[in-house]
Amino acid sequence: MARYISGLLAGLADLDVRVDVVAKPGDVDWLRGIAPAHRYHAAPGWTASRPLRLAWEQTGLATLTRRVGAEVLHSPHYTFPVLCASRTVVTLHDATFFSDPAAHSPLKVRFFRVWTRLARRLARATVAPSAATVRELDRFAGRPRRATVVAHLGVDRSLFHPPSEADLAAFRTAHELADGDDWIAFLGTVEPRKRVPELIAAHRALVAGGAVVPPLLVAGGLGWDETAVRELTAAGDHAGAPLRHLGYLPVDELRAFLGGARVVAYPSIAEGFGLPVLEAMASGADVLTTDRLAIPEVGGDAVTYTEPDAEPIRVALGRLLADEPATRAARVARAREQAEGFSWTACAEAHLGVYR
Repeated sequence: MARYISGLLAGLADLDVRVDVVAKPGDVDWLRGIAPAHRYHAAPGWTASRPLRLAWEQTGLATLTRRVGAEVLHSPHYTFPVLCASRTVVTLHDATFFSDPAAHSPLKVRFFRVWTRLARRLARATVAPSAATVRELDRFAGRPRRATVVAHLGVDRSLFHPPSEADLAAFRTAHELADGDDWIAFLGTVEPRKRVPELIAAHRALVAGGAVVPPLLVAGGLGWDETAVRELTAAGDHAGAPLRHLGYLPVDELRAFLGGARVVAYPSIAEGFGLPVLEAMASGADVLTTDRLAIPEVGGDAVTYTEPDAEPIRVALGRLLADEPATRAARVARAREQAEGFSWTACAEAHLGVYR
């Protein structure tokens, strides 16, 4: 969500469009640093509490919208002030609360189903990051007031591009990897739909088979996949281990983490867009993912697809690791070319059309 909001604001600024941005006090400075051209307003400090934020959204945000004279309000994450519905654009990021409820807590399922349906029925317009998400919303969430608009996400090429030798050397030093060491990368929050336990099992099977296999490095927060959390917590982050959980990485390390990996594995079964796949492609990575929902819109024919179970992941991962360098280089070149089709400016243009 942070990458979407900051990327969209940067894209709007590139189009010379200025908007009023309302954010929690702790978020104002970093957003202003990314897109300084906009006008920023801090919500009350007590909106750090989620229930209080939701209450303020219904009252204080509606009042602030009128005070600044805004013609359109964009709510970028499902919820919105009902009193402003007739001039509100709402972003709906995926439909997994309907299609894959087991991947979320029961409370989140009920909450986001309600707000998704309200947005589709009451908001002036809705936006989704992929055509696959629109199809899922149409399938599960009922007829919308008007058709949901697709606005593909973008990639920040100042951050995500093939890493330099200096980038790679710094990453290896920071994470106690020897010169020339390879790794397999996963980037994302560890939640059931990402299929991290299956990836770990596939990697473990390759290691047990006697092949020389790079370590699996998992970066991102520990979410609510109990099996994966247990495995990663037990593994920790120990130099030389076959499985390591690096936790959150500084954003400036991500291109080295992704672009320096032998393979970026992302076997998710449900993505509203699949931003880690796009960022990996832009960073020069060889990507293994699935053909579920929106990911083929992002990866096209430039990535390798697998079924999201341990055995097919093992087979596909083994094949990629065994490929000749020239074969891998051709795939990486196609991936970088595919990634060129996505930008935050194009994303902002799609949103601007909706605002108008």
